[in-house]
Amino acid sequence: MTQTDIFISGGGVAGLCAAAAFGTAGFSVICADPAPPVTDREAEGADLRSTAFLQPSVAVLAAAGLWDRLAPHAAALQVMRIIDAGGAEPTPRRIADFDAADVSDQPFGWNLPNWLLRREMLARLADLPNVRFLPGVATARVLTRDAEARITLSDGSHISARLAIAADGRASLLRDALGIGVTTLRYGQKALAFTVSHALPHGDVSTEIHRSGGPFTLVPLPDRDGQPHSAVVWMETGPEALRLAGLPVPEFEDTLNARSCNVLGPLALASPRRVWPIISQIADRMAGQRVALIAEAAHVMPPIGAQGLNMSLADLAALLALAKASPATLGDAAMLDSYHRQRHAEVRTRVMGIDALNRAAMLGAPALRDLRGAGLGALYALTPLRKTLMRKGLNF
Repeated sequence: MTQTDIFISGGGVAGLCAAAAFGTAGFSVICADPAPPVTDREAEGADLRSTAFLQPSVAVLAAAGLWDRLAPHAAALQVMRIIDAGGAEPTPRRIADFDAADVSDQPFGWNLPNWLLRREMLARLADLPNVRFLPGVATARVLTRDAEARITLSDGSHISARLAIAADGRASLLRDALGIGVTTLRYGQKALAFTVSHALPHGDVSTEIHRSGGPFTLVPLPDRDGQPHSAVVWMETGPEALRLAGLPVPEFEDTLNARSCNVLGPLALASPRRVWPIISQIADRMAGQRVALIAEAAHVMPPIGAQGLNMSLADLAALLALAKASPATLGDAAMLDSYHRQRHAEVRTRVMGIDALNRAAMLGAPALRDLRGAGLGALYALTPLRKTLMRKGLNF
């Protein structure tokens, strides 16, 4: 039986960040994930989505020894542009620019591709002698007691941890083992994720275009080979998303350029297309005996407003602060109850807010699209409200 302070089930971006954060803080950590991480953009199975880290998340990454590695590869997000293209033709009819300079001397955040995040996070873990990462090893069983969590891995090994962290996704084995239920909202939506090159520079502007089916979002990436690039998340009804994913490249690019309203000039597909389902989901509790839930084990939401991974890092920051405040009580009932109280109400509020925004973005009837466009115009015109919402989005 291997003893450790912390066992992390799940080696996605959130799990790897948690391993780096707790390892940097001096705790012994074992992190296991059933899938070996893909750290090359061109490799089969590479996660071609990107993650935008908002300002508060950068502090978490810096404390984990990660930001210095990530910053050289990041694209700044200075302006969040929302375009209403809900008229009879797919052309912009309202444009609202939310500029970080109105509320801060820093950009809203910085965007990086997920495959690169895994590469740099694994490099950081390799520098931490108190952290072990076990790729290709799954969590098979977990048994919790008052004093420990006992984990059996798929390779037959056993681990005793004072605290187990469930970072194992929306179908979390650890969450299910504790009998923690979830509330799930479904939209009949899927999202396509891919990368494009484009003629015009993005100018550090993240653009979200609303028409029907869900948002179409262009998020800045660093230039590649001297050419501007952006990550795209294109949300549509499930059947339409699958149809788009199956189109030949020339036909897909024609449809892509029409949907983008040509805001960055002609777009060219620069990566494979990936499709994944869109849901909202909230765990009934953020913790159970000797186990804390973070990231998608605790909450899932549509990719709007860069809230998902940033909420996950807020989970991590709260959990780490409690652990550092009282290392002797790591993982006990009082600590985990405090974690649940700190995070659950905030998570619920944000998930339901994103749910409302997504449903508004899906509107297809012309009259409802007109109403949505008028609401955007009214919001943007009210400067104090606009700045308040910007600060709230940044967790200020």
